[in-house]
Amino acid sequence: MNRRTLFKGAALLAGLATAGGTATAMKPARNRYYSGPVSDHFDGTRFFNPGGEAPRGGLDLLKWRFGGGRQKWPETVPVPARAMPAPAPAGTDLKITMVGHATMLIQTAGLNILTDPVWSDRASPLAFAGPRRVTEPGIAFADLPGIDLILLSHNHYDHLDLTTLASLHRDHAPRIITPLGNDAILKGDLPGARIDTRDWDQAVNFGPLTIHFEPCHHWSARGVGDRSMALWAAFVIEGSAGKILHIGDTGFDGGRPYARVREKHGAMDAAILPIGAYEPRWFMRAQHQNPEEAVKGLQLCGARHAVGHHWGTFQLTDEARDDPPKALAAALRAQGLAPGRFQPLAPGQVWTAPRA
Repeated sequence: MNRRTLFKGAALLAGLATAGGTATAMKPARNRYYSGPVSDHFDGTRFFNPGGEAPRGGLDLLKWRFGGGRQKWPETVPVPARAMPAPAPAGTDLKITMVGHATMLIQTAGLNILTDPVWSDRASPLAFAGPRRVTEPGIAFADLPGIDLILLSHNHYDHLDLTTLASLHRDHAPRIITPLGNDAILKGDLPGARIDTRDWDQAVNFGPLTIHFEPCHHWSARGVGDRSMALWAAFVIEGSAGKILHIGDTGFDGGRPYARVREKHGAMDAAILPIGAYEPRWFMRAQHQNPEEAVKGLQLCGARHAVGHHWGTFQLTDEARDDPPKALAAALRAQGLAPGRFQPLAPGQVWTAPRA
């Protein structure tokens, strides 16, 4: 394989797999996933962040990927103990178990909820290349309790994994809730799946819960030519445990996503926030917040407690594997907040919400 082919392949994987822009600037004739009215965040072809910063791509993507500065990660990191989930608690209790990256098992109101489930070895469109898992999942797939609901935040490969979703559909037949356009990606691999799509500021009722779709500052793509054709979203899970903000991916955007959630819903009882894949800042700031910004987000949304995810499983960006929890601890100290207020979770760790 010649150098030019390697260069093009690396650029494509960097853009498609997760962290950077797509490897093309072509404007397609139509949106292949969604057809709907123009809005303040949809121009008829693509979704966008109103008043926000567009994610970098093109030559900036190549400058980042071939500019050096990427820290070396370990080949594998052992998981001290994989979790064996108990039945979901009822009443006002809340339990969150880290599987890995953005995959969390949320247990509340007698329901088992998975976020952005990925059990595959790679977060990539290719089985033989792309970001590889360095830790085994914190819950073995066979040990999952009956999954009632899946929340899919957007369609990047580290968040929407069709292989995992097909297995969950086969074994659990959960309901899937996701922003506009992502259903078109799922239907071919998940025939008969129950999928609900909504726009920002809409909601889905599921048993005793209401799932609210809220804006966050991100983008989407699965391949060349489909950039931002499916929507991304944060979720507010409202139920007997209070209001839980879950964000799969977001840029900080001056704190607007957090301030808007608090203005609409009041202070959050808990928050599940991304803290990784943030370096270098000149390239990543429009799409991935860093730990310092995540702490600011915690304060802006008024959450009593938060747990951190989106770190330590797949190497997507330049920072070292253990940088996010270190930076989070430093940001909490700088703001005079107790370490227990915002805890990074490693695979297999379980967080139980303190009683009010």
